[in-house]
Amino acid sequence: MVPYLVVVHQYQRLAIFWLGKFRGLENPGLKVLLWPFHTTARIDLREDVISIPRQTNITRDNAPIDIDFLVYLRVIESKAEKSVLEIVEYRSAVVGIATTTLRAVIGDIVLDEVLSQREKINEVLRSKLDEITVRWGIKVTQVEIREVEPARDIQDAMNRQMSAERLRRAVVTEAEGTRTAAITVAEGEKQSAILKAEGGRQAEILQAEGDQQAAVLRAEGFSTALDKINSVARTVDINTLSLQYFDTLKDLGSTPSTKFIFPMEFTNLLKPFMDGIKRTNKNDLSP
Repeated sequence: MVPYLVVVHQYQRLAIFWLGKFRGLENPGLKVLLWPFHTTARIDLREDVISIPRQTNITRDNAPIDIDFLVYLRVIESKAEKSVLEIVEYRSAVVGIATTTLRAVIGDIVLDEVLSQREKINEVLRSKLDEITVRWGIKVTQVEIREVEPARDIQDAMNRQMSAERLRRAVVTEAEGTRTAAITVAEGEKQSAILKAEGGRQAEILQAEGDQQAAVLRAEGFSTALDKINSVARTVDINTLSLQYFDTLKDLGSTPSTKFIFPMEFTNLLKPFMDGIKRTNKNDLSP
């Protein structure tokens, strides 16, 4: 029986066996063991990453596709002994289970979903792997698909589809732009017509108001003129009117006309003048 020393690091646990029987886990520190009665197995509690090599999978719509991914896992500290007692080498086991699980998951998904829903596939893979590895004291923390590569003919078909889709979007965008431009032009013409109509209406209103004011002013001027004529006419006596008639007769006499028509009122206007002449003659005949 020979004693020997073993150093356990902070991130490790040491499984101790006494004559092949599991005795428990030792925490970090310096341990003294007896050879050949004690045997040990180191357990690393740090998170580990396993690269799953590229493999060809068949989607639900029978499209071959190559996928490789990473599996992140760690040993559960409270169940660390299971990683030693329940399985020989858990890394190899995880690779094998991940490969078969991926084929099952991809077989239930169409190609378009495989290409567009990586996060969903990652989560499904992680959940299915974790259900299996938990019995070994292993926790699968994350699964990340690194590369997805369809077969060459499928890639060519996808490229043609993408080109057609881009062309379709370009046509739709151009049509949408044309429609928007037409709407903008029509809206502009509508606003222009509204503004023109409003301007014409305002112009007609202003013109009508101007005509109204002009008519009012003309009527007021005519009324004022009539009032002036009336006021002047009131100051004119009969003699003045008679003189105006004589002047008119004088003008008529200077014309080549041989016939004249006088209104009946003319004699009435001459009566005061004739009476004045008679009175003058009587005064001259008186002794």
